[in-house]
Amino acid sequence: MSQLQELFNRAIEPLPAISDKSFASHFDRYADKQVILLGDGSHGTSEFYHARAEITKRFIKEHGFTMVAIEADWPDAEAIDRYVRLRAGPKAQIGGTAKGFEPFKRFPTWMWRNREMQDLVEWMRDWNKDLPQALRVGFYGLDLYSMGASIRAVIDYLDRVDPEAGKEARKRYGCLAPWAEDPTAYGLASLRGLKDCESEVLLILHDLLEKRLQYITEDFKDGDEYHSGKQNAYLVRDAEKYYKAMYWSEASSWTLRDTHMFGTLQRILQHHSPPANKAIVWAHNSHVGDARYTSMGMRRDELNIGQLCRERFGRENVAILGCGTHTGTVAAAHEWDEDMQVMDVRPSREDSWEIIAHDTGVPSFLLDLRRGHIDTTLRAALARENRLQRFIGVIYRPETERASHYSQAIIHKQFDGYVWFDRTEAVRPLEAIQPITPLGKEETYPFGY
Repeated sequence: MSQLQELFNRAIEPLPAISDKSFASHFDRYADKQVILLGDGSHGTSEFYHARAEITKRFIKEHGFTMVAIEADWPDAEAIDRYVRLRAGPKAQIGGTAKGFEPFKRFPTWMWRNREMQDLVEWMRDWNKDLPQALRVGFYGLDLYSMGASIRAVIDYLDRVDPEAGKEARKRYGCLAPWAEDPTAYGLASLRGLKDCESEVLLILHDLLEKRLQYITEDFKDGDEYHSGKQNAYLVRDAEKYYKAMYWSEASSWTLRDTHMFGTLQRILQHHSPPANKAIVWAHNSHVGDARYTSMGMRRDELNIGQLCRERFGRENVAILGCGTHTGTVAAAHEWDEDMQVMDVRPSREDSWEIIAHDTGVPSFLLDLRRGHIDTTLRAALARENRLQRFIGVIYRPETERASHYSQAIIHKQFDGYVWFDRTEAVRPLEAIQPITPLGKEETYPFGY
């Protein structure tokens, strides 16, 4: 046995079954932070979703967390937020409808339309129902792929509070209208010099911010509707930039996307007054694990939401937890817009962090990676290793797994804690057949994060 393996084996803390009442209490050590980022090693693994749900419930019940922010689009998540917080407006359950609207219906539907998420959403609604509105736990989307839906949401909001501004927004957003349902085509048109809508989009956001006090007064409540309208306007602004950047810089488009996610998180936190502004973020390991210590930052000069949280809020206010597995099954597609399949996950590579975790022989454990919580000898041994980490998104290509799904990582700097499940199963989707969507595979190629 290598020195690294021996030190690693000594440092891990075995976990009970996720269904055990004591499971989530093992994570209380991180609960003094303002922001907890909970990663997953794939978007289709039941244990990752179930574990994060149990940790989230405990942090809400015992530690005063009031926000769940996920790697999903704002309009979809807001329909769920209206449901769990019992807010006015079109609500939707996961798997349900709201006046014809079904959230999370574009590819990959199983990423959020699954039984594990449905259970959490129903729990949140039950938790909230007897609380005052100001104390209810919210559900928010951080991503930026909903350009068309967000345009419609801004116009609908302005039509209610300022009809003249609604007419003006309809006219200005008309610049993007031909590409609202296929925004990747807008990026290509911009690259060819055929169209650029940036100035029109910025004017709408500027006007919304200028009229903040007027519009919040129109809400007659707590400003939630203004906050949502503003966020959708920010999303359109950032999506317009993102779809242009996709065609000239993959690294730049990734950074734009994660910068948007971080900006959205900041605005959510600012919208709530302390101490009720503690957030739990659900996103892929590639988004939450500090990019400075993976190939993203070390080789491609990309950043992510985990890095930005540490830099802007301070490491003392942030905890980042990643999840990993050795083998089992995963819900994924072979190509973009194809139907979901339950696929076998190949056993970990011999040069990966996953094989070190597997070779402990422990089915499930937590490794606390924070300085002062692991032996300095282990930290030194971890620093000397040049190992790979597996990243499976919504696309899984086992035949090209090394090139498609592994990347260098310095694990003890990437995360504050690592949660391990040796053998895992696919999420339980609400449907496996994918709707036909106009959004292109280029959005998150090649991993589908």
